[in-house]
Amino acid sequence: MNTHPFESVIVDTGENPKTCVIWLHGLGADGHDFEPIVPEMQLPPGKPVRFIFPHAPVRRVTINNGMPMRAWYDFRELAPGEGEDHGQVGEGVAAVQTLLAEARRHYDTVLLGGFSQGGAMALLTGLVEGPAPDAVFGLSTYLPDAAKAGLQLSPRAAGLPIFMGHGSFDPVIPPDFGRHTSQALRAMGVTLQWHEYPMPHSVCPDEIRDLSRWMGPLIQA
Repeated sequence: MNTHPFESVIVDTGENPKTCVIWLHGLGADGHDFEPIVPEMQLPPGKPVRFIFPHAPVRRVTINNGMPMRAWYDFRELAPGEGEDHGQVGEGVAAVQTLLAEARRHYDTVLLGGFSQGGAMALLTGLVEGPAPDAVFGLSTYLPDAAKAGLQLSPRAAGLPIFMGHGSFDPVIPPDFGRHTSQALRAMGVTLQWHEYPMPHSVCPDEIRDLSRWMGPLIQA
């Protein structure tokens, strides 16, 4: 029975995948946003993967003049650890953990990642107590404050493989947000790959190549 907390877009790269990648979109987008990336991923041949792209709930977002849009949580101001609706951050993590727990019942390996606000959710979910992925990737993002969201960082985060990529010219989530997050993650003992690219708030072919190379060894045949 499907107990997903979110409606999702599903893309399989082959039959009977043993690895699942849950990919969370950014603010105002939806699960279709990164669907076209799948064919561009340079993944190992003969190792099929199921990609799950959930749709975030529709809610009013303060920094966008209260307009309703898909968002994992409300932003009152873009200030990491300060401007988020911390209660909604905690609720979002719990919902993503439900998705992780279901994926665990069907796949040998579960990876979690996302872009921008979705990347923030992925990083935080991967680091706190509760159902967890085997590895995490965060693109053009930052780490929200776990304590303010009512969450407890988990000791198992030490050694967690994490990929981060950020644009040097990002005007939405400035690169310093990502750099500071990378420093905090290293202090936690995660196994971090940090990449910076000459791009704005987006993804680029070099980033997709590097993400594919990072992801490849994690995929089960």
